[in-house]
Amino acid sequence: MSIWIDQLGECQKAASDADRYGDLHLGYAGARLFALSCFDIPVQPGFIIRAETCNYYHEHGTLPDEFETELKNSLQILEAKYSKTNIGKQLPLFLTSRASSRSRVAGVVSPIYHLGMNAENTRKIAQLMEPSTRKGYEASNDQKAAQQFMRFLYQFTENALDITPDILEDLFDEKRTELGYESDNDFSMDEVIAISKIYKEQLKSELGFDLPDDLFGQLRLAVISAIKSWMSRRAVMQRQIHEISDDEGLAVIVRAAAFADFDDMSGQAYLDTRNSLTGENKVEGGLGWNLVGEQSARTSRFPTSLGDDAEEACEKLIDIAPDLHARLTEIGKKAERFYGRCQRLGFIVQSGEAWVGDSFDLQLSAAAELKTNVDFVHEGILTNEQALCRIDPLSLEQIMHPSIRQETEREVIASGVPASPGAASGEIVFSSEDAIDAAREGRKTILVRMETSPEDVHGMQRTEGVLTIRGGMTSHAAVIARGMGRPCVCGAGNMRIDLANETLFASGRYLKKGDIITLDGAKGEVLLGEVAMEKATLSTEFQQLMSWADEARRMEVRTNAEMPSDTLAARQFGAEGIGLCRTEHMFFDESRILTMREMILSETEAGRRAALDKLLPMQRSDFIELFEAANGQPVTVRLLDPPLHEFLPKADEEIAHTAKAMGVDDIIVRRRIDELSEFNPMLGHRGCRLAISYPEITEMQARAILQAAIIAAKNTGAPVMPEIMVPLVALKKELDFVKERINSVAEDVMQEMDASVQYLVGTMIELPRAVIRADAIADSADFFSFGTNDMTQMMYGISRDDASPFLKTYRQKTIIDEDPFVTLDIEGVGELVKMAAELGRENHPDLKLGVCGEHGGDPVSVKFFDRIGLDYVSCSPFRVPIAKLAAAQASIEAGNSKKGG
Repeated sequence: MSIWIDQLGECQKAASDADRYGDLHLGYAGARLFALSCFDIPVQPGFIIRAETCNYYHEHGTLPDEFETELKNSLQILEAKYSKTNIGKQLPLFLTSRASSRSRVAGVVSPIYHLGMNAENTRKIAQLMEPSTRKGYEASNDQKAAQQFMRFLYQFTENALDITPDILEDLFDEKRTELGYESDNDFSMDEVIAISKIYKEQLKSELGFDLPDDLFGQLRLAVISAIKSWMSRRAVMQRQIHEISDDEGLAVIVRAAAFADFDDMSGQAYLDTRNSLTGENKVEGGLGWNLVGEQSARTSRFPTSLGDDAEEACEKLIDIAPDLHARLTEIGKKAERFYGRCQRLGFIVQSGEAWVGDSFDLQLSAAAELKTNVDFVHEGILTNEQALCRIDPLSLEQIMHPSIRQETEREVIASGVPASPGAASGEIVFSSEDAIDAAREGRKTILVRMETSPEDVHGMQRTEGVLTIRGGMTSHAAVIARGMGRPCVCGAGNMRIDLANETLFASGRYLKKGDIITLDGAKGEVLLGEVAMEKATLSTEFQQLMSWADEARRMEVRTNAEMPSDTLAARQFGAEGIGLCRTEHMFFDESRILTMREMILSETEAGRRAALDKLLPMQRSDFIELFEAANGQPVTVRLLDPPLHEFLPKADEEIAHTAKAMGVDDIIVRRRIDELSEFNPMLGHRGCRLAISYPEITEMQARAILQAAIIAAKNTGAPVMPEIMVPLVALKKELDFVKERINSVAEDVMQEMDASVQYLVGTMIELPRAVIRADAIADSADFFSFGTNDMTQMMYGISRDDASPFLKTYRQKTIIDEDPFVTLDIEGVGELVKMAAELGRENHPDLKLGVCGEHGGDPVSVKFFDRIGLDYVSCSPFRVPIAKLAAAQASIEAGNSKKGG
């Protein structure tokens, strides 16, 4: 049994998920080829030198004692297999060697093609090859063999001998000048062979290097060079940057080599098993005849389409070689079914026979990811639960991006490749840092770059869209943007960037940083200014996924909404009620802010009640509309929370206007503003403290809520049971005081309206003291709603409005991994939530528990809330699908889904 080498196609057991996705010993590419070869997918015969060999070499400074014997034995096995193949009956054995690591690491040695090439074998392939007659690729056998040998000499010199090919270049340059040739393609086979002999002699005499003619000698040097490259300076530096362990090691794939220029039915191809933008179940790809080297990623070199609906100008493989088209399609679909994921496969084709040379999961747009996983369930490839767990919850938000309205006038200033669908408008920024900073300030941006790199990913996550001057459909920007669901236009070569002056030149005009542009990722166009957008239409696959999520999840998902339109939008996404209605937002309307200010500025209770009487019908109307939009679903209404000074005028003009409307001198208004101002409003006179100081405010709000509940129930016929939430409670007596006022008002309302209404009174748990005393507070509460935003502020002692600069530094210096206001600090704030939930339910087993902070829409946080047994989360309307999917995944991961797939 081999210790250091695995034979392709010789599987000791069925390929498991671990085998499919990255055997630690074979590297990513090696593990995938090994698994495919075990699944009867055509892979050239070969073997893989395991990563342990690399680790042993770098630990001991030499190869293992038995390795050379194993390598010879593996080569003999390969020779025996090869001799039975169609091409093995014609050609001598040539090999390709390729490094394979678990992670993509720059700096390791490049592949070497056609090991075994020498003067004798060059003449043999020249005799067996057929002339290339396809337009643009015309070449004689002699020319093709000469070019193969020349390429091999260069590759072997650089990648096996690890030296620069200066001597070889000088020899060819001298001979080219002597013979008057214009290019290397003019050399004959005999001339290349003659130069190779001189080259070998000079290598030996000048540098002491032997260039072996035999296959094993060449293979041995290629393998050693690949293993050594793992510890090259560049590779080590790349691993340090990406925090990859040196112990991961490097495997080496060795396979029989084919000739992609052997005849007119030879070439290289790539095949995508589905459309990467839409997810449509149609194969796409391209084939290039007579291509040599590793070209399968260079799609622009492939003029023959594998798709059935190619443009008329592009020849179709299905018309030229229907049998080959059918084979490639069959192989692709077989690999797709094996992995349960859309695939991109790279093929090498010789004389119409095809082998998989490379495979990886196809990078899909968010919409395509959704569609393909749902389709996989219908096709029997996945279960419902597997499909649910495959999809990143955050990608659902990306699916719901708008598009440009058809009737909108479009001032197109540039065009490029439509690299990722969708549309977005925003301010021009030229760096990822500016995109991140703008996002923290709530400004939308379009990131404009010459081209993107991995360092730009964080900025791409925070921008609305990406525009690059260079690149195409397979460029970094295109691939990453599609994965993120961001609109992207690449290759806008008619634009010019001046980074020093932060300007963009397009269509005869200069645009500067901060100017607004719009991207249409579907058409590959750049538009001037902001244009009207069309809301995205949710696909049937989206609805199906949400249906499966509803079947699987335990935890409810509500929405944060104050407006009926927000409520209706959230209900379209499947929200199961309102978890947070912030009543303070209702008072900022222009038609009622003056009345609100009149109430605040009144120095007597009678004056305040008079103003509140004016506000009552406004509040009641608000709640009627909200309850009717909820249509019987639960609605949690938070009583007034912010300090009163937030409603007061600040500018001189506003103060004068308010004073005039109230019929008082503006000095009085200014004095009252000064009286209400606070040094630290977050910890000031707000929440239940207002309700205790000014109970008349609570009474008005409670009356409006309860009256509206009765009226809305009559109007809709659906029951309305409002949940009245008292904010910022620290003491049980605070809740008791406010609850008593609410109950008193409820009795009056029901008597006045001769109707009954059921309601709950609970509190927002956001203060550390409330957590510690949650058992006592639960005696008076029907529900707890965790305000994780303020809880995070209190826990850390920081303001989320001021924390961005140093939190950025904290992340850069790895003090924290995530912004605690984005993803819940599970070890800290999470422990408080868990403690309060447990204490509350000790005294009140039926206590309803929910979350209404922004963390209610963050997938990681949602999964934590599910684990600790909360009843619901509440989030913004467009995050409802995200929370639903995350809740479903949490139930599935815990084995608690309501219905299996």
